[in-house]
Amino acid sequence: MIIKEVETFILDVPFHEVPQRNMERQLNGWHIVEMCRVTTEDGLVGYGETLPHYTWGRVSDAAKEKVKGKSAFDLLWDSSLGAGLQMALFDVAGKAAGVPAYKLMGTRHREWCPISWWMIDGPAEDYAAQAKDAVEQGYTSFKQKPRPWFDVYEQVRQTAEAVHDNFKIDLDFNGLLVNAANAVPILKELEKCPKVAFFESPIPQADVMGNKRIRQQTRCAIAMHYGDPSVPTAMQEEICDGFVIGGGASDCLNNFAVAAVFNKPGWLQLVGTGFTTTFGLHLGAVCSHAQWPMISCLNMYVDQLITRPIEVKGGFAKVPEEPGLGIEFNEDALKYKVDTIDKPNVSAIYAMARSNGEKIWFTGEGVTGGYGGESQAGNTPVFEHGVTLERWEKDGSQDWQDLADRLKEGPVRSFL
Repeated sequence: MIIKEVETFILDVPFHEVPQRNMERQLNGWHIVEMCRVTTEDGLVGYGETLPHYTWGRVSDAAKEKVKGKSAFDLLWDSSLGAGLQMALFDVAGKAAGVPAYKLMGTRHREWCPISWWMIDGPAEDYAAQAKDAVEQGYTSFKQKPRPWFDVYEQVRQTAEAVHDNFKIDLDFNGLLVNAANAVPILKELEKCPKVAFFESPIPQADVMGNKRIRQQTRCAIAMHYGDPSVPTAMQEEICDGFVIGGGASDCLNNFAVAAVFNKPGWLQLVGTGFTTTFGLHLGAVCSHAQWPMISCLNMYVDQLITRPIEVKGGFAKVPEEPGLGIEFNEDALKYKVDTIDKPNVSAIYAMARSNGEKIWFTGEGVTGGYGGESQAGNTPVFEHGVTLERWEKDGSQDWQDLADRLKEGPVRSFL
């Protein structure tokens, strides 16, 4: 079963309205999906996808040439080929063998895999609206991105009011609580809501003693990205309850195998449309400790790009039993085809608006001088009540341009 041809093409897949409004601030590039199509000499076709602006591995021209003339079975575990190509190889190899992809990966531990709703940081009312949609579509968990420029307490309150009693909220801080002294009182306030189940990376993961203190003084499960700090250190110091695991197929399986040795659960984090999500389902089927809800961000996309959309029931999605990935590319999605992976963010400047009347203006979230970088450095208030982020889109006015020019030198503070 020899690879004859490898093709790629680019799609600009729309988001639903609420994710669109929030993603266009900083992650508009997640619209862009590079599809990879592999054809064998005997006519079998396999598909995979890569998000070029968010992936563990791009598919290069060299990778495409590398696989031609070779058997897909000899290439399945070569993660250097990139996300979409590896995915397509598992698809076509499973079809050749007449088995679902998970049977090429290991022993199945589950027929249904847990999966979570996801949205980037946004105002409380947007999170509440998304939570309602999540419940209607069968989800029972929601991964949120608390940020110092939004009121996390109000976000949690409104989300909790929008969902049923068995719904769980995961709060992923990406280290923005900065240190344990900040984190502990804030987390203890948030965990009073019984629907809050996880705190992910509350402070920088390399702060071993700080994370140990947080875990000792809070009730929610602490999730950390696998490998930072090293797993032996994380286990010895007892700083987390489980892991966030992503990457190529071999990395996912190997890292979950290590997690299983320590009886630590985790979730797969592989972002994309129906193809990436389905690939994650196959991996989740064979990873014994992939017991926490997978993050794929599937819910953001208007179109899953597959002929039979994935359904979520009771917080779980079924692992396909058909050969390969068990899904087919929806040719109607070719209407999204574009010629470039470029997808710029909205042109705007931003203000962290505090309840005391102060506004701190930034060019954006960027690490250097942006509201994200300044928060990581401890130069902004840490998770205040009543704070929100205001956006001033480029409107051609001199006032906008004057402020934008000042912001090139650094954040600007003003009081009403």
